[in-house]
Amino acid sequence: MTPNASPLRAPFDLFAQTAQRFLTEDVLTLVTRLGVAAVFFQSGRTKVDGILHITDGTYSLFETEYHLPLVPPVIAAHAATYSEHLFSILLVLGLFTRLSALAFLGMTAVIEIFVYPDAWPTHLSWAALLLFLIARGGGKFSLDRLLKIA
Repeated sequence: MTPNASPLRAPFDLFAQTAQRFLTEDVLTLVTRLGVAAVFFQSGRTKVDGILHITDGTYSLFETEYHLPLVPPVIAAHAATYSEHLFSILLVLGLFTRLSALAFLGMTAVIEIFVYPDAWPTHLSWAALLLFLIARGGGKFSLDRLLKIA
């Protein structure tokens, strides 16, 4: 304990030191990859039945609620559904992490601007995690590191 430190502060300092030791950047990148992947993968799974058969309900949502300018609803439904599956799997593996995070950041921006502009707190939290992955990459526990891609 430093000379000016309060005895009441000692437990908090110990907690902070312990967290820094165990919650390394590599652990944080792994948890971030898994968390973001889970959000988008679960969203992708709501759009399909079976493995990747897009449901009629998904097409309907893209024609009405998710209507995007310049992109036909059928193409948007396929692009979003396949992207949510593919990039989620890549994030879990830590393969092409920065590219996958950038794709999801773009998707998040489209959702925020054109679909659910009032959901900005949720989208901002996704963006923060995705920006972290774009900046830092997949970390030590990734195929990017193993294959020396990042």
